[in-house]
Amino acid sequence: MKSEIIQPIKALSGGLELPGDKSISHRYAMLAVLANGSSELRNFAAARDCYSTLGCLKSLGAGVKIEGSTVQIAGHGLRGLKSSWRTLDAENSGTTIRLLSGILSGQSFVTKITGDGSLQKRPMKRVMTPLHEMGADIRGRDGNFPPLEIHGSKLRGIHYQMPMASAQVKSAVLLAGLYAEGETSVTEPAATRDHTELALLEFDAPVRKSGRTISIQGLAAGSDGHPALRPISADIPGDLSSAFFFIAAASLLPESNLYIGNVGLNPTRAAILDFVKQMGAAVSIVNLQTRQGELVGDLSIKGATLKGGVISGDLVALLIDELPMLAALGPYTEQGIEIRDATELRVKESDRIAALAENLKRMGAAVEERPDGLWVSPSRLHGAEIDPRGDHRIAMAFAVAGLAASGETRILDAGCAGVSYPRFFEELRRLAE
Repeated sequence: MKSEIIQPIKALSGGLELPGDKSISHRYAMLAVLANGSSELRNFAAARDCYSTLGCLKSLGAGVKIEGSTVQIAGHGLRGLKSSWRTLDAENSGTTIRLLSGILSGQSFVTKITGDGSLQKRPMKRVMTPLHEMGADIRGRDGNFPPLEIHGSKLRGIHYQMPMASAQVKSAVLLAGLYAEGETSVTEPAATRDHTELALLEFDAPVRKSGRTISIQGLAAGSDGHPALRPISADIPGDLSSAFFFIAAASLLPESNLYIGNVGLNPTRAAILDFVKQMGAAVSIVNLQTRQGELVGDLSIKGATLKGGVISGDLVALLIDELPMLAALGPYTEQGIEIRDATELRVKESDRIAALAENLKRMGAAVEERPDGLWVSPSRLHGAEIDPRGDHRIAMAFAVAGLAASGETRILDAGCAGVSYPRFFEELRRLAE
């Protein structure tokens, strides 16, 4: 397993263009397969997770052509998928297995889908429960874990009041709703990222939103003359969650002057920018525009003094992917970082609360680990050997923390960053030169 050495530096400077947004790439690929006609997706995510989705779609008979960062997908309609003779492999991607579960529930065949050791420990009952209510036949290990066996069934529309905020659960139910009789609706307890709703609209699906309730009319339950999803030609914006590691790094280092172009700034994702601005970060947005229903713009970041803050309640769902980086910033802030109400971090690619606490302590931070989060006090950090536990966001967060620590930091198994950002360390070195 390859490790990366991080040395302290004074600044990040220059320009950066990011790979396509992971969340949008997953959703566009899945819907493109269900559309009637060929879709072209430019700046498709470089993340291994999104290529796991493409691999599963190929196994289901989809025509997928990849040229650089452009992906062409030949869609054959809602009933165009075919049974796979082999078990689908979602690898490390929770988004792949959960969203595909919704689509596969409405097919006319049986599918088996699994993932790597980490994914096989992640709970699926939260998705299986509403899908079962719709008439889906999904079987998992201990009724909760992959591998999953999905027997395609006739689905019925339901109204699902979500017990906890989860964009993946919401998305799985809405995608299954394409195959259900009547209307399917989901009410969220707190707002989560809305890429699925925006993507469905872009593909011409009958979806609507009222407050925190999103509804979709089933398309595939009736005759062969049902309305079809239309193919699209789209430029995918850069991934804001990936951008945040560089925003954090530039903010930490006083002499930084960084420009990040073409970043997705969806309001359900951009809460992180509002939060770090409240912390004192010098981040400005320029060239704001709308593409395929998604807000896109450029970011300018300079070094700043960070105050710290508390993340709790509804904010947790909006910042869920950025919490590891925020926690790793904690020692460098004036007041520290406190994270509450985030038990979801325990069941991500790793137990992120435990991984953050362990590695911050290795670097000399004062950390209090709690069942639903942690408190990170202002501290002086020194270099250390970091074990990211195979978790891409832990590896990248501590690479950033190491830039401002004293001495050398070694990130073990650094290749795990490729799950979301294969060129992360290469770009970090380039901007530090």
